[in-house]
Amino acid sequence: MRFKHMAIIIGAAYGVMAILPLFVGDIKFVMNILIMCLIWAVVASCWDVMMGFAGIFSFGQVAFFVMGAYCSGILAIEYHVTPVLAILIAGLFTGGMGVLVGLPCLKLAGPYVALVTFGVHMALQPTLRGEIGIALGSGGSVGLLTIPPISMFGYTFSSANMVPTFYLTLLVSLACALTIMLVIKSYWGTAFLALKDSHDFAMSLGISAFKYKLMVFALTSFLTGIIGAYYGHFYGVVSFRLLDLDLFSILMVMMLVGGLGHFPGAIIGAFLVVAGSEFMAPLGAYRAVTMGALVVVLVLALPNGIMGLFMKNNAKKIYGS
Repeated sequence: MRFKHMAIIIGAAYGVMAILPLFVGDIKFVMNILIMCLIWAVVASCWDVMMGFAGIFSFGQVAFFVMGAYCSGILAIEYHVTPVLAILIAGLFTGGMGVLVGLPCLKLAGPYVALVTFGVHMALQPTLRGEIGIALGSGGSVGLLTIPPISMFGYTFSSANMVPTFYLTLLVSLACALTIMLVIKSYWGTAFLALKDSHDFAMSLGISAFKYKLMVFALTSFLTGIIGAYYGHFYGVVSFRLLDLDLFSILMVMMLVGGLGHFPGAIIGAFLVVAGSEFMAPLGAYRAVTMGALVVVLVLALPNGIMGLFMKNNAKKIYGS
């Protein structure tokens, strides 16, 4: 997709989100859903860059999200670091952890990378609730319960002050989305795609797999850690239960609904899936079944997700209908 079209879709998606508080700003339940749409859009987009553009079958994105939340929360609670600085440090920490996880993955093929990164995901939960986690200040089985909210410009950005918090979340989410877009449309993004589509040929052209694979690990882990830390300060609590497979599965659904490897499809997918899941809550136990059925129908009808519609329209304009 062209840079202009990508920018228009992102602008339209975030523009619609920006005006919604004018109509639902006094409904706390709906505002909470909108904020969660913006947060999960970043996580899904980062995972889409890993799998859809770089072709790295990483299953560790939720782990980096949780690492960021815990790192920032521990810094704020135990060491009294201001939330904004704690969030930035958490992003750097998760970026470094992404590089450490990426190093052993460089010599492995697709399914083995998935196993290593999923192993990190599975190992993090017992670590956080075990003796090591308790020693670090994770709160063990209780988790972190008193993470201070972000305070800037005379506002306290928390669940008690939804509209200002929503617009701060919008800015953070939009900044992450624009960063991803610029990377995808830069030489780095071209290198990611070249290594994914024809690894040996890309290497023969001088594209370093070592450099660019580590780069994508670092970038996506950094952004995921930032938004994970933001999540912790927004809710004020973090639990290792975020590592349960429910969240892992729904993030995968977001990418499939939006269109894997068709950014900014993951953003649209996140908005639709989060909102749809929450508004179907009255279905109770049938919610998961209904969501699963809708996803199956959508994948069969649109193999490229929602972005497939934009791709078809662009093709018609270029080649004629």
